Amino acid sequence: MIENRLTDIEITLSRQEDLLDTLNDIVVRQQNRILALEGLCAALAHRLQSNPTGAALGGVDDKPPHY
Repeated sequence: MIENRLTDIEITLSRQEDLLDTLNDIVVRQQNRILALEGLCAALAHRLQSNPTGAALGGVDDKPPHY
C-alpha cells in the first residue's frame, strides 16, 4: 500500500517535471520573440525619427501619377 502511494507520488512528480520543462521552453521562445519584436520596434522608431516626412517608408506622401 505504501509502495503504491510512493509510486503514484513519483509518477506525479515526473509529470510535473516534464510540464515544468515544457513551460520553460515556451517561456524561452516567447522571450526570444519579444526581444526580436522590441528590436524591430526600435528600428522602426529610429527610421521614423530619422525621416519624419515618410519618405523613408517608400514615398507614402507622394502624389499619384495622375496629378
